[in-house]
Amino acid sequence: MKELQKKLGYAFKNPSLLSEALNHSSYANEHRAQGIQSNERLEFLGDSVLGFVTAEFLFELHQDLPEGDLTRQRAALVCEQSLHEVAKELHLGKYLKLGKGEDAGGGRTRASILADATEAVFAAVYLDGGIKAAADLIHRVLLDKEGEHAEELVQDYKTALQELVQRKSGQQLSYRMIGESGPDHNKTFTAEVLLNGEGVGVGSGHSKKEAEQAAAHAAIRKIEM
Repeated sequence: MKELQKKLGYAFKNPSLLSEALNHSSYANEHRAQGIQSNERLEFLGDSVLGFVTAEFLFELHQDLPEGDLTRQRAALVCEQSLHEVAKELHLGKYLKLGKGEDAGGGRTRASILADATEAVFAAVYLDGGIKAAADLIHRVLLDKEGEHAEELVQDYKTALQELVQRKSGQQLSYRMIGESGPDHNKTFTAEVLLNGEGVGVGSGHSKKEAEQAAAHAAIRKIEM
């Protein structure tokens, strides 16, 4: 714990909070008799702490951007991939407590597990030291490194759309090509993105990937209206 606290740049007054943040559900299930709690509740809180700190950061950084653009930039910054990168830099997988099966199955390097644990650590710091301590950590390991590039990150509209719709459970996104025109050397493709089977955006481009990105961009604008 001391080694990890040094990497975090934060000394816990109550180290048990950090210990809980590292308890994967598989570990907690195996040690239920001892009253071990998983990190899922902390992950829930950490998601909100991260969202608030990131929103405040973008609000101050881009004072001329409308709400929709700020929302897309926040989604790009707090996505699973970004949190996975943070976890890798902290070597968080080394400190995770996993069930035997999860550990044997490669859980220490699984992006979703590492991203969730990162959010749980943010929550642990928040509960131990308050919002300033949590914000300082989030800025140090994420925002100060990636925040200036948020506008570039969000150009991946498919990822941004995925993050947007995942706010509600049970949402399913899919893409389909609905048109193709022009000569072979200069084709234009048209794609449609569907949310739970219903069309929510159409876009065109000179490749199928470009068309899907354009469709995702259109869907984001429609959903946020």
